[in-house]
Amino acid sequence: MDRYLVISSDCHAGLQPGDYRDYLDPQHREAFDVALPLQIAQMEESAKTFLVADINEEWRKGRDEALTGAWDHDQRVRVLDADGVAGEIVFPDGITEMNTPPFGAGLGLPTEGVDPELQWAGAKAHNRWLAELCEMAPERRVGVAVVPMLWDVERAAEYVRELRRTTNLRAVLIPNVWGAFAPYHHPRYEPFWRVCAELDVIIHFHSGATPRKDHFGEWPANSSELLPGSVGIYITEVSWFVARPITYLIWGGVFERHPTLKVVVTEGTCSWAPELLKLMDLRYDHGAEDQKLGDYRSHMSLRPSEYFRRNVALGASCVRRSEVEQRHDIGLETIMWGTDFPHPEGSWPHTHQDMREVFTGLPDDEVAAMLGGNAARFYGFDTEKLAPLVARIGPEKQQFRGETPELVGTRAS
Repeated sequence: MDRYLVISSDCHAGLQPGDYRDYLDPQHREAFDVALPLQIAQMEESAKTFLVADINEEWRKGRDEALTGAWDHDQRVRVLDADGVAGEIVFPDGITEMNTPPFGAGLGLPTEGVDPELQWAGAKAHNRWLAELCEMAPERRVGVAVVPMLWDVERAAEYVRELRRTTNLRAVLIPNVWGAFAPYHHPRYEPFWRVCAELDVIIHFHSGATPRKDHFGEWPANSSELLPGSVGIYITEVSWFVARPITYLIWGGVFERHPTLKVVVTEGTCSWAPELLKLMDLRYDHGAEDQKLGDYRSHMSLRPSEYFRRNVALGASCVRRSEVEQRHDIGLETIMWGTDFPHPEGSWPHTHQDMREVFTGLPDDEVAAMLGGNAARFYGFDTEKLAPLVARIGPEKQQFRGETPELVGTRAS
């Protein structure tokens, strides 16, 4: 085929805030009515800081209809087709469209300032709707169910079983920051790792959450002001916090005990991977300076980088050319490109230009792997079913050959 199969490893969708009410269990709807205006007010305050209202307003001009693809199936299909994207991994949405799931059941899955039972209720409401959305185009969509697993691991494991019995959802999002709970090398999480490996459910960590008070203090509560440098510190450290669980899963022997377990780190850049893998391998190789630490690796049959290559993939949305040029150090087979639709930091509505800036001049087979082949393999997409669609909308390979174009995009450098 003369066109690339493109699968976006990072797309977002969520109902308009009030519409989640119908997907909640009836006993939680009164609490929803009270919480909804507070949630919207908080998102609006966050939007002022993280989206910079005037810039976001300018970016949105003329795009309001397309942005309804954040919840509307037909509009979403039109957007993806125009982008040349045949398949997508669908995460919950956030403040861009004010459509994050209710009760703190969004991307960050916080454990402070939320009610555990209500957070579970919000997650289930979102997952019910997400299953419906994915069923409208099952060959094109993999929905990532929200699972607030820190509160009760056994409950979370049973919920994964329920999802596999009753829905088409086969991927889950869990918190990447555990706060006051035990970290992920603790044995308490074993039932969850076990069920995900058994049922081939892919675990995801998505960028966004950090120890919030470390970066922002009490803001925006109690009319407190933003601490100097908060945003710069946050955007510097946020990628570290989304990658951090991988260190715990590798050294904790989770991938040793569950060799088929699949884990994805999404929208956290790729730039950290080469140095982290080198560091972990250096420590595993057990130099003379480590002898005094005793035996800390006999429970591992592989080097850390080998577990990473076998069990982990990177959802490389907002990826830069400089990161792609490190693809062999990162692991060519682990990189899965994404658009981040409908977020302004993503590639839409300039996806074709963005793809060319990032990938032009690289070998065809390597571009094919990063744009869609790796994701198709990792998630189990039926590429034969997608082939007619790719023949119609996929970007032409010829456009990526030749000299690297002038790198004018915001993510090219």
